Amino acid sequence: MVFKTLVFFGLLFVTLYLLNKGRRSRQLAYIHSYQFHPTIRKKVQQRYPHLSEDNLNMVFDALRDYFTLCNQARKRMVAMPSQVVDVAWHEFIIFTRSYEIFTRKAIGRFLHHTPTEAMKAPTLAQDGIKRAWRLACAKENINPFAPSRLPLLFSIDQLLGIEDGFHYTLNCEDQSTPQQKNRYCAGHIGCAAGCGGSGDSSSSGGFFDFLGDSSNGGGGCGGD
Repeated sequence: MVFKTLVFFGLLFVTLYLLNKGRRSRQLAYIHSYQFHPTIRKKVQQRYPHLSEDNLNMVFDALRDYFTLCNQARKRMVAMPSQVVDVAWHEFIIFTRSYEIFTRKAIGRFLHHTPTEAMKAPTLAQDGIKRAWRLACAKENINPFAPSRLPLLFSIDQLLGIEDGFHYTLNCEDQSTPQQKNRYCAGHIGCAAGCGGSGDSSSSGGFFDFLGDSSNGGGGCGGD
């Protein structure tokens, strides 16, 4: 009797696991193949007129990456590391019906966009950016604690010359490039605590200071 019960629950577990795995695979395939409305591309290009068609393709590839991270994070909050991708996300949300259908099919629920300055506690935004870093690194086979390069979501603003974007550097001690208002140290995100930013871990400011600053365009987190 005990053996039959164990077999039953074992088969039930395997069945549920396979069903969940199949559902998640379909969701990820849906995200990967989704075609955004052309108007959203036009709105992003109006905001950043220097972007070429190839640049815009990169932006929407990065937006698909972000939704993939949200899918993998389940209901945990994921911060948006990129300003230009955040703009594309905002423009997508305006298509309310399409956005709702997409997020329910892609993630299994409506994905809310919460401005970082509106969060209940600063630690929520900190957890969100750390989670985004870990998941983005895992997606691109990067060691999050000793990265050799930046994931797309963390590099795209600098690659595309987004002036109001978030520019990350791997080497926190590198003083060879000029300090910028929105330049942050990606090498500190993966640490357990006490992460400093902008190349100086001893400064009063920190990497996460920008998360609550709406003056630079803000940013948001996806989650419940």
